[in-house]
Amino acid sequence: MENRVVITGLGVVAPNGVGLTDFIKAIKNGTSGIVYYPELKALGFSCCIGGKPTVSEEKKRDYLTELQLRDFNSSGILYGCMAGMDAWKDAGLSISDYTDYDSGTIFGAGTSGVEKFREAVYKLDDKQVRRLGSTVVPQTMVSGVSAYLGGILGLGNQVTTNSSACTTGTEAILMGFNRIKAGLAKRMIVGGTSDEGPYVWGGFDAMRVLTYKHNESPTTGSRPMSASASGFVPGSGAGAMVLETLQSALERNATIYAEILGGNVNSGGQRNGGSMTAPNSEAVQHCIKKAIENSKIHPTEIDTINGHLTATIKDFTEIENWSEALKLKGLDFPYINSLKSMIGHCLSASGAIESVASVLQIHQNFIFPNINCEDLHEEITRLISAEKIPQKLIETDVNIVAKASFGFGDVNSCIIFKKYRK
Repeated sequence: MENRVVITGLGVVAPNGVGLTDFIKAIKNGTSGIVYYPELKALGFSCCIGGKPTVSEEKKRDYLTELQLRDFNSSGILYGCMAGMDAWKDAGLSISDYTDYDSGTIFGAGTSGVEKFREAVYKLDDKQVRRLGSTVVPQTMVSGVSAYLGGILGLGNQVTTNSSACTTGTEAILMGFNRIKAGLAKRMIVGGTSDEGPYVWGGFDAMRVLTYKHNESPTTGSRPMSASASGFVPGSGAGAMVLETLQSALERNATIYAEILGGNVNSGGQRNGGSMTAPNSEAVQHCIKKAIENSKIHPTEIDTINGHLTATIKDFTEIENWSEALKLKGLDFPYINSLKSMIGHCLSASGAIESVASVLQIHQNFIFPNINCEDLHEEITRLISAEKIPQKLIETDVNIVAKASFGFGDVNSCIIFKKYRK
C-alpha cells in the first residue's frame, strides 16, 4: 500500500516577507516586495527593479555559525538554509547529534553562489589561486544548498538538488512526494531557492523579457493578467516544506497543513510551438490533465489555481491552457491568482514559494488577491470571468488548490494540494 503524504512544516524567505508570520500578513494584504535598485541602473539595466528578501547580518546568525559565515557569499544557499531550517522547526522536529536515515532533502536551485563565483574568477585572473579559500566549491556547486541543509540537520536519506529552470521548486516537491509515497523515506524537506542580483538577472534583461516601464513605480511593476503587463520583474528567495508519511505525522501528533494528492512533470520536447523559451501548449495541457488524473479528482473540485503567470504575453496562453485542460470557462472556471504580482518571478525558487502560499490558503481558508491587474487583459476576461481573478482577499473554505510551474527548456510541473481529512 502506498503512503499518504502530508505537509507538516513550512518555511519561506520572500521579497515581501521573511518567515511565515510576515509572509502570511503580506500575501493577505497584497503587499509588494518589489523595490528600485540604483546599482542596476548604474550597470546599464533597462529593468532596475526587483525583489530581494530583507535579511540582516544578525538574522543570518540565527541560522549559520560564525565559521559557516566566514567568506560566505551565496544568497541562494543562505535563503534555502533559512527556509529549510524554519520548515524543520515548524514541523516540530529537532536537530539531533545522530544521522537520521529516515529523513532527507530534495532542494532545488538554478545557480549557486554566483557572487562567490565572480569573486573566485577575479582572484584567479589575478593569479591568486591560493587565496580562493576552502568554501568556494561548496558555495558554488549547484547542490550546495542541499549539502548545507543535510549537514546542519544530519539528514541521512537522499540529499540532492534538482534543477529545471522555473519548474524547479514545484518539481522538487513532487520528487520528495514520490519518494515518500514509494516508502523510500519517512520525511523529506523539499523546496527551491534562487540567488539574486545582476549576475543572475542580467541575462533576462538582455532578452528583453523584463519590464522597463516601472523604474519610477516599483510596486506596480509586476502585472500578471493585466492589459498593461510589459514583462516580468526578477525576484529571489526560497520556499520549503516538510513532507511526511501520514502515519509518521499522526504518531508525532504533528500539525498537518495539507495533503498532496498527486501531480505530474513533463516536457513539450520543444516541438509543436514549444522552444527553449516558449511552452508547447499541448504538453502544458497534458501535464495538468495527468496531475488531475493522478490525484483522482474532477476539475470542478478545484477551488483555486495558483498559476505560473509571469506578466508576459504568455499569460493569456496559460489561462487558455488551463481552460482547455479543465474544460471549464466563464464563471465555471476556478479562482486563479499569481503571487508574482507581489514578489516578482523568483526563478528556481518561484514554484516553492508559491506552493507555500498555496498550502497556506488551504490551511487558513483564504484566497490571496492579485495586485496590479485592475486593467484585466481583454482576451483573458473573454475566456474566464473577471470575478474569478480576485483583486481583494477572499475568506472562504479552500479544499483543493492546483499549482503549476512552467520553465525554460519547455518543461512543466503541476501539483494538487488538498485539505487533510481523516
